[in-house]
Amino acid sequence: MTDPNPRVAPRRAAVAFIFVTVVLDMLALGIVAPVLPKLIESFLAGDTARAAAVYGLFGTVWALMQFLGSPALGVLADRYGRRPIIILSNLGLGLDYVLMALAPTLAWLFAGRLISGIMAASIATAGAYIADVTPPERRSAGFGMLSAAFGLGFVLGPALGGVLGTVDPRLPFWAAAGLSLLNTLYGVLVLPESLPAGRRSGLSWRRANPLGSLALLRSHPALLALAAVTLINGVAHESRYAFVLYTSYRYGWDARAVGLALAAVGIGSIVVGGGLVRPLVRRFGERRALLAGLAFGAAGFAIFGVAGTGAVFCIGIAVQALWGLYNPAVQGLMTRWVGPTEQGQLQGALGSLRGIAFMIGPGLFTLTFAHFIGAGADWHAPGAPFLLAALLLAAAMVLGARATRPR
Repeated sequence: MTDPNPRVAPRRAAVAFIFVTVVLDMLALGIVAPVLPKLIESFLAGDTARAAAVYGLFGTVWALMQFLGSPALGVLADRYGRRPIIILSNLGLGLDYVLMALAPTLAWLFAGRLISGIMAASIATAGAYIADVTPPERRSAGFGMLSAAFGLGFVLGPALGGVLGTVDPRLPFWAAAGLSLLNTLYGVLVLPESLPAGRRSGLSWRRANPLGSLALLRSHPALLALAAVTLINGVAHESRYAFVLYTSYRYGWDARAVGLALAAVGIGSIVVGGGLVRPLVRRFGERRALLAGLAFGAAGFAIFGVAGTGAVFCIGIAVQALWGLYNPAVQGLMTRWVGPTEQGQLQGALGSLRGIAFMIGPGLFTLTFAHFIGAGADWHAPGAPFLLAALLLAAAMVLGARATRPR
């Protein structure tokens, strides 16, 4: 359970760089989110129906590239170190956003989105960096910092993209490119390597594909069970695709109200990841934090599903903020069950699981919503997608409790 190998003493600037890297990755992704559908529509002569279908295809392909790219980048990071992979990924993202900003046709834009899915898989390498420089008992706090970075990017990105998009729909892509390229330069100047040459693994392309990478998860029974919990958790997270549809349909929320609610979700991630994970894990341990996170997530979804008013729905947002305890705690546990030369592979495998969840979740929850508000539905239940997500997290909590019980 403990790692006997010495760790590189982390420079404060290096850990801050990892935080900034994830913030900028999420910020860059969020910046283009408000304008990408409109840009696609502009290539299709304003045909909104076709644009919606193409936009869905863009999302599926992006998730597929996450599924394929995360293991490869994880294995490369185990072989060549974290620093070159993170820096090259940021450089690739920056150049890719330039490509999308200049895209003359829909095919070019599609190619740019495909590359973006691969380059954004570097987030897994950031997780491996945190595992390298943090002792096992403090890793949950490090992963909590990454959750806070996700939340910060989630709050700022769409807001900034919406403002820039009113000037020119391609301007957010230029802004995203500038952020990624500046981050590349910052990494070249500041970021030290976290994985010494003596702790690197050999290059194995068998482990660099999704199936080979996922094989690592079978090396420990609890690791495999927690991987299943993580997949279920990831699928439940994709119920966010029903968020706008549901709140508009049930409460009549406009874009401003939806934006404020999503900002509240992001602020909750910042508060929990950046402020609560460390003391709560120290006080109660990773197992209890993991289970509590799943319980609060399920409770929040249940409130969403039955909330008769927007005010009650907002109570659910506050409750569900503590779902943010789950991911740092589960990653802290999982990193204990693999060696220092396999941290990149582990993060790559988790990235593949996220890719699978991205591919399953959006269709599952939007179709569930459509079915339960349709004219032929036996039970009119617009909250069904969130009730389904609550059931998934309840099942994940049971599985997680069995997988992590003391032996």
